[in-house]
Amino acid sequence: MLVTDFYYDLPEAQIAQHPLDKRDMSKLMAVDVQNHVITDKCFREIIDFLEAGDVLVFNDTKVIPARLLGRRETGAKIEVFLLKDTGQDVWEVLVKPGRKALPGTKIFFAGDFYCEIMEKTDFGGRLAKFYYAGSFKENINKYGAMPLPPYIHEKLQDKERYQTVYAKHEGSVAAPTAGLHFTPELLQDLKNKGVQTCFVTLHVGIGTFRPVSVDRIEEHKMHTESYTLAQEVVDIINCAKQQGKRVIAVGTTAIRTLESAASSGILVAGSGQTDIFIYPGYKFKVVDAIVTNFHLPQSTLLMLVAAYMGKEFAIEAYRLAVQRDYRFFSFGDAMFLYNKNNGGN
Repeated sequence: MLVTDFYYDLPEAQIAQHPLDKRDMSKLMAVDVQNHVITDKCFREIIDFLEAGDVLVFNDTKVIPARLLGRRETGAKIEVFLLKDTGQDVWEVLVKPGRKALPGTKIFFAGDFYCEIMEKTDFGGRLAKFYYAGSFKENINKYGAMPLPPYIHEKLQDKERYQTVYAKHEGSVAAPTAGLHFTPELLQDLKNKGVQTCFVTLHVGIGTFRPVSVDRIEEHKMHTESYTLAQEVVDIINCAKQQGKRVIAVGTTAIRTLESAASSGILVAGSGQTDIFIYPGYKFKVVDAIVTNFHLPQSTLLMLVAAYMGKEFAIEAYRLAVQRDYRFFSFGDAMFLYNKNNGGN
């Protein structure tokens, strides 16, 4: 299957540069995948598509201020982008410009906060050892910046708008953006209706930004990400399945967590690393319906959506979203993908 099969034309003006004033007032494209029926709604109306006993699964990861602007010993400016904590104050990072970031290079962010490059990694990254006074968290909160995606050019006035309202466990370098639409009030209304909510944790890595560089998608290799799935969540999901209720994943990261944990055919609690790549032909083991944003052309996230919708219908829906002036990507509008013959109004 070719990467170019997942291309669609998107006017730059439809790339959302900032969040709406109210999270749950974005547009929602509700898609009955089985019958190819597309309905335009307001996101808050997603409650009308959910039933008592359905389970919404959220990713409660929290974005860290992962962009650190520093200087080399020569005084030259350099940026360090935190990717993954490997322990003992060693992080996998991206360095820009990285051409001269050789082992032994020191990069200073403040007088007592700096790192030293240890070695190169796969995907063009580096391992860096950090040195600091106080705690690492205090230092990155003081000197780091929120790692907005490269297609967002406007300054974010409120950094909390790039966090979900339920963000809890720090470790991501990008937000699980489908969850940005939910408000405490909407979550309470869902609870009042009898919809169950539970949480997994997957720390989003650089793979969410990395383009597919091969011609055939089967040759693409995903970057690994860390996830945790509690036994309590497994029990909730299994019980819902036994009762004929739906498991609805909020975002591609929740999908990847659930499907990774069910790779044996049985959903298993625990923590681990996943590089699962979901594209058309994949058979979903856990997820019955999906809440997701609109994704970049030719991206692995669009390929995942196409695995659920079917490639041709996915591209058709995206082209229709362009025609109907939906807002795209992280701060954009959302889709609810469901199977009419498997519940839903």
